[in-house]
Amino acid sequence: MANVSKRPRTDTASRTIAASPQTIYRAFLDPEAWVTWLPPAGMAGEILAFDAREGGTYRMALIYDQPDHAAIGKTSEHADVIEGVFVELAPDRHVIQAVNFVSEDPAFAGEMHMTWSLERVAGGTAVRITCENVPEGIRPEDHDAGLRSTLGKLAAFVE
Repeated sequence: MANVSKRPRTDTASRTIAASPQTIYRAFLDPEAWVTWLPPAGMAGEILAFDAREGGTYRMALIYDQPDHAAIGKTSEHADVIEGVFVELAPDRHVIQAVNFVSEDPAFAGEMHMTWSLERVAGGTAVRITCENVPEGIRPEDHDAGLRSTLGKLAAFVE
């Protein structure tokens, strides 16, 4: 039987937000802003380290709000810890990050690349998230819901 290798998965989500690219870009550079808009619904954020510059790193805990949440955390039963690097910061255009989940489960291993693209459009800014090399342990439907939730929270934060 042939060895079948899985192709790396790419997930995307987008939304038009009624704010300028400058305003949205600034929300990526402020750790206090991050804990407000980045955690998807049902989670809270805690910044453990944050250095918003190209090559700078961050570490963030995403903690489930309710003890009876449906999903099990990647790092512990109630939390996901992510470690990232700001690969490229292009003011008012895009933010590229390399992200790793702190987990003993190999289904969450590997470096995921996230590109947040900002494009001025009528009525605001089109924000597109492209996640490349998504770990197989992240179910596509959960990731889609999380990305859309984050975009909604970003919109609420900057509009």
